[in-house]
Amino acid sequence: MTALQGAVESAAPVSRLHELQSFDVSDFPVPTGREEEWRFTPLRRLRGLHSGVGPGDGKVRTVVNAAPGVAIEKGEHGDPRYGTAYVPADRVSARAFASFDAGLIVTVPAGTESFEPTYVQISGEGADGAAFGHTLIEVGENARGVVVVEYSGLATFADNVEIVVRDGGSLAVVSLQGWDDDAVHLSHHHAQLGRDARLTHTAVTLGGGVVRLAPSVRYAGPGGDAELRGLYFADAGQHLEHRLFVDHAERNCRSRVAYKGALQGEQAHGVWIGDVIIRAQATGTDTYEYNRNLVLTDGTRVDSVPNLEILTGEVIGAGHASASGRLEDQHLFYLMARGIPFDEARKLVIRGFFGELIGQIEVPEVRDRVTAAVEAELA
Repeated sequence: MTALQGAVESAAPVSRLHELQSFDVSDFPVPTGREEEWRFTPLRRLRGLHSGVGPGDGKVRTVVNAAPGVAIEKGEHGDPRYGTAYVPADRVSARAFASFDAGLIVTVPAGTESFEPTYVQISGEGADGAAFGHTLIEVGENARGVVVVEYSGLATFADNVEIVVRDGGSLAVVSLQGWDDDAVHLSHHHAQLGRDARLTHTAVTLGGGVVRLAPSVRYAGPGGDAELRGLYFADAGQHLEHRLFVDHAERNCRSRVAYKGALQGEQAHGVWIGDVIIRAQATGTDTYEYNRNLVLTDGTRVDSVPNLEILTGEVIGAGHASASGRLEDQHLFYLMARGIPFDEARKLVIRGFFGELIGQIEVPEVRDRVTAAVEAELA
């Protein structure tokens, strides 16, 4: 049975949050906010992306700067290469797949080693009307690539980023959410990893009024390795939500999830959901996920929920952790006792909090931009 034949339910017992997958929008009821997967999302601020109410004539512009050896194609809706590695798992993702006109296909051919980044820049041209998109990134066998996907401007936008890393391939993806303050963006990034394939996925979310990003990974062969990293900084009124899902369906695979966030300002809201499933056949799994949040002012809200479902006892390691709190007084006191003013001491602690994650970004130019953006948030 092909994926396009409708709803699919996994034969193995899995979390109820991830049971239903379908390309048919009607298979997903309109969310009410009482569902577990939607209870943290401000549905009233989505401008109808979840319900289908409202016009679908929004505009976004895509500009691509390809690295040497990387092929770029425009694929019309219905291209058989779309939807081969993933099936939408919520209503907005299914609507985005059904509604985009033409998508983008980024291919790193088998055996190619591309160390320079390919830039995909998606910019909104207004919030009136919803816009939809689809990007397929495919890395051939034993190939290596780096792709930066950057979102900016003003839009009401839903998209899917489909990532396929073939056997022995390696890919680094950096996703930058730098939207204008009133933008609404719901996005699903789904990766399928072949035998001994490696993926690093880094999400940096600083802009947008409402951003809900859902990175997920499924292993299609043994020996896969995935690292999912994230950094977010929510200001007054911003809702920044990240929902991670790692599906260990093959033996001897590894995953690491590390997200850090900071919040300041009235009604700044950060949401992090980390789901990991280790299926019965996924022996030898090694997985760990954690989330840390710094609460910088009163009036903010943090929801951080790690989930781990283990269906086999033959694992190397499996764990999770979550913590949210204010700046440690002793850290500030240590710096201030050495003559550093309070405001500068506060900035130094926050820089250190984010520094390790920023330092792991594979593209130096992006590291510098993210550092500058965090500095701007602190100012």
